[in-house]
Amino acid sequence: MGNRLSKIYTRTGDDGTTGLGDGTRVPKDHPRVEAYGSVDEVNSAIGVVLTTPDLPEELVECLTNVQHDLFDLGGELCIPGHVLMTSGHVARLESALDLFNQQLPPLKDFILPAGGGGAASTHMARAICRRAERRIWTLATSEDVNPEVPRYLNRLSDLLFVLARVLARSADGTETLWRHDR
Repeated sequence: MGNRLSKIYTRTGDDGTTGLGDGTRVPKDHPRVEAYGSVDEVNSAIGVVLTTPDLPEELVECLTNVQHDLFDLGGELCIPGHVLMTSGHVARLESALDLFNQQLPPLKDFILPAGGGGAASTHMARAICRRAERRIWTLATSEDVNPEVPRYLNRLSDLLFVLARVLARSADGTETLWRHDR
């Protein structure tokens, strides 16, 4: 896929444009660039989550696989018409969701995005993921988007929410509930 960068700066973007994977030049604020840029932000935020001390191995494995998926997803978005994401990617997330969620008590209240460093950074990754999903839907208003892409991000944000709950409970033994009557 594409050429490897041997030189980091090219100066080709100094005019406010960037090159897509198919060679097309578009403005740097083009909806497609916003979409894959937001996916890159999610991936980076998950990288921060992975720095959490004593992160359980099953979370490390799950999130590392997600990072690989997100790289593929960003690559798909960078090349108009290219498809890499499948229903199998979404199904894997749903399996992980089911596995981690079964360990948790049912939610009866909203929770605050807190619960220790690992949980808080996972909540941040979730919020960034929601933004990436919104950017995908913006792109989809003007261009064809593989329907598995927004599905994947939708499930990923759910998974990140569940993982934040898991981490909050392991760090603090509980979650901080939102109190509307405060």
